[in-house]
Amino acid sequence: MSPEYDAYDSSGRLLAEERAGDNAPPLSVSELSASLKRTVEERFGHVRLRGEISGFKRAASGHLYLALKDDNAVIDGVMWKGGAQRLAFAAQDGVEVIATGKLTTYPGRSKYQIVIERMELAGEGALMALLEKLKARLAGEGLFAVERKRPLPFLPRTIGVVTSPTGAVIRDILHRLADRCPTNVLLWPVLVQGSGAAEQIARAVRGFSAMEAGGPVPRPDLVIVARGGGSIEDLWSFNEEVVVRAVADCSIPIISAVGHETDTTLCDHAADRRAPTPTAAAEMAVPVRAELLAGLTEMGLRSGRAVRRGAAQARERLDMQARLMPTPDMLLAPQRQRLDQLSDALNSGLRHRLADARAHLGQAGGALRPALLQQHLARARERLDRLRPWPDFLTRALTDRATAFDRVSRHFASLDPDLPLARGYARVMAQGRLIQSVAAAQAAGAVTLHFRDGTVDAAVGGDGARLEKLEPQVISAPSRSPRKSREDGTMQQDLFSS
Repeated sequence: MSPEYDAYDSSGRLLAEERAGDNAPPLSVSELSASLKRTVEERFGHVRLRGEISGFKRAASGHLYLALKDDNAVIDGVMWKGGAQRLAFAAQDGVEVIATGKLTTYPGRSKYQIVIERMELAGEGALMALLEKLKARLAGEGLFAVERKRPLPFLPRTIGVVTSPTGAVIRDILHRLADRCPTNVLLWPVLVQGSGAAEQIARAVRGFSAMEAGGPVPRPDLVIVARGGGSIEDLWSFNEEVVVRAVADCSIPIISAVGHETDTTLCDHAADRRAPTPTAAAEMAVPVRAELLAGLTEMGLRSGRAVRRGAAQARERLDMQARLMPTPDMLLAPQRQRLDQLSDALNSGLRHRLADARAHLGQAGGALRPALLQQHLARARERLDRLRPWPDFLTRALTDRATAFDRVSRHFASLDPDLPLARGYARVMAQGRLIQSVAAAQAAGAVTLHFRDGTVDAAVGGDGARLEKLEPQVISAPSRSPRKSREDGTMQQDLFSS
């Protein structure tokens, strides 16, 4: 207990005073924190803790902050960026680990914590638990679905291999490819275990996938991710999430050949095909060249036999059809017989036609005798005499026609519309139409009066049928014919005289 007393200690003093026999000066909070820090670090300079990760967090600086807990206690922990980069697995909550480091205090919060230098999974059981947890999560995202699997190319021109350049895996693959079917191989060298291996493997797979066709380096038609056998810790890089996602996202068909037959990684589930060994992956990648050549030879022989067999069968069918087809003599026999019949009928018909013509000529020649011709001529003269016209008949007909024509002419002359104009009448016209009533004249407004020797334009007045002359003209009176005397000696008066 500190030698000082506060203002309300048992003595009732207000100020702290040193008592007799006290030789320890008062410490500040910083001094006490520093003393505790040195004591803890000296006493627990190297510790190994087993616990379950809780509250895991990765800071932007790359440092890891977490807590290790068991059933009864919790201790905070921190892992600086350098150690975090060397971490062989992806730390997360719920994983049981063994952390190696030293204890220290954090004066800012009066807490103690462990500075972790190395962190490992606490046994194979913890590693498998972490593996199953990651597998379930990635499977839930559909990365292992069968629908995502693509068929492998039958005969790839270029094969990309992601593996260590110094191991036996690449030599086995190249040897097996050379035995079966030589092809181009692109090796992307990577670490296959240890710190940074997962990132290199994922970078190599994505690099092959990003290559463009037709570039300076040929783009692989198939990718093989391979590694030899080992423990689960040795193969852990192929269980990392970054590798699994890179394999699942690869645009090129990919074969996973990690470990031996009994070894299974998450990379195997994400790949399009899993090979039990790297050598088996090379066998899956290409067919056997000798078998291909043998197959081609056999197919060539079979195709030749098929062609020859088809030609032979076609020749047989042609011969059978030819035997069934009639010969030219058989085809032309009916036409030849028909021609002979027509030739005979033609000769017979010509003879009959000539005989008929001779008979008809004989009959016609008998009718042309002189006596018969004279009789026909006499009868024709009689008919001509009966049809000859007589002069009196023609004269009488002409007289009748002239009388009828004179009668029609006189009637036609009496219908002349200008004939009454000679007797002093006038014809009233308006706009080319004959005016026959007072209403029509008033409606027209202006009329034209046609006389025997000319026309006069006139305007129609409003009262009655009075006309006003627009251009008066002097009209000479027609010459009067001399009065005719009657039989009784009196003179007949002219109708137009005043």
